[in-house]
Amino acid sequence: MPGVWSELTGAVPPGVTEALQLADGFDRALAHGLGRLGEEHVAALEALAAAMAATPLGDRVAEAVTKVAAGAAAEEHLVALAGARTALFGAVHDALLARLDAVLGRTRAEWREPAAAGPYGSENLLAGLRSWLHELAVAGWRGVDHDLAAASSQVIEAMLAEPGLRRAAVLADGLAAELYAACGVLDRIPARRWADLWARALLLTHVGPDGRSPLAAEPAGTVSGRLLVLGVDVHEHPTAVQLQVHALLEAGDGPPRLVRTAVGATKVDTVVGPALWQLFDAHPVLLGALAGRLTLEVTDLPLLPGGDLIWHDDRARAGEPADPFVTARVGLAGATAPAVPPLERHPVRIAEPVLLEGYTAVTGEDDTLTFVLDGDDPDGALPVAVDRLPSCGPLTPKLVARSKACIGLLRWDAGRWSLQPLAVQVRAKGGVTGTHTGDWAQGPTDPKAAKAAARHGNPVAVLRERAGRLLRR
Repeated sequence: MPGVWSELTGAVPPGVTEALQLADGFDRALAHGLGRLGEEHVAALEALAAAMAATPLGDRVAEAVTKVAAGAAAEEHLVALAGARTALFGAVHDALLARLDAVLGRTRAEWREPAAAGPYGSENLLAGLRSWLHELAVAGWRGVDHDLAAASSQVIEAMLAEPGLRRAAVLADGLAAELYAACGVLDRIPARRWADLWARALLLTHVGPDGRSPLAAEPAGTVSGRLLVLGVDVHEHPTAVQLQVHALLEAGDGPPRLVRTAVGATKVDTVVGPALWQLFDAHPVLLGALAGRLTLEVTDLPLLPGGDLIWHDDRARAGEPADPFVTARVGLAGATAPAVPPLERHPVRIAEPVLLEGYTAVTGEDDTLTFVLDGDDPDGALPVAVDRLPSCGPLTPKLVARSKACIGLLRWDAGRWSLQPLAVQVRAKGGVTGTHTGDWAQGPTDPKAAKAAARHGNPVAVLRERAGRLLRR
């Protein structure tokens, strides 16, 4: 419908710019170091406290700012500041998501606080990580040296061995690795990114008066039904990779629900491209459904409060073929989106599945790609995040530029909306053909890519065999 997309991609909702400016002020203070604040940094923290004054956090944040300015900040004061910063981004997230839901006509479930889980334990490990985060905040990003960046290694290693602590451990490990690599060589500090990681890690490891931690959240229950896959998003890092599958869940007589499920694996930086799929050979049912574009019949999968299914390959079986574009055209408009958990409310977390058709793809002189959705209205142009296309799949910028229909994830980052393609349809002489990120989940289907993969062999199998030799010694 003409004009609809310009409502989304035009001016940001009221208050968003001001909230981000407050967060930027805090991030500059954190980068400088809370142990050696200048007048401008104290003013930024006081502005944050003023913005929080009318909220339940108001008194705690005001006290925290006073203590930090006096050089007497304790752990609870840093937690209050991290909570205030998180609340700012939560408000921005809510405003953006509300506008997106209005434009799409998408219904979203209301958040219901899950039943409280019992105390998790391992408080000594959580306390050790919080102590390191405290030291980082006092020193500031420019004050971090190699010793401080690596000081958390033993705690993180112990946390990685505990399944319930692994989420916080991976987060902290990523921050530590980035800080270590940047020591003395980084001219420009990614202040918002590092502050995001710092605040999230601090809140995840915070233990309340009742001994409970956010890491102890329990699944909301189990679900059974039929999963219709929309697409897969590949999150790739030098030492880890995750497949996040977006799908519609049909369970019972109600409308379908938008859900996600993910599987992850550790890796080395030499495992790239199509070889990444080999890391997930423990999930043959899921990979087969992605490669074959099949439905999945699932039984008793745990469901988290935020709409994420905890994947168990042995609780799923492949069903009949299902074209994701047909699924999107028939079911996406009426699907119910999940509520967003409090700690997940951040703009960069927004990744909403959409189906786009009838657009004009425009390639700029700098190879940027834009989908023009509302005719000549400049506000109806949606940037396409071709830099997010994974190396392990068949999607390429040129293929996306030729497309006439696209399933993708709407994201908001760097102050604007963009689209990350998961699948495209292209018109050819033989008709319309679809290409999906997961098409190569069981190996490349393109002859050239298959030949290149065969030439390089199976790097995952080689590395596993070498690791086995070392363990047998």
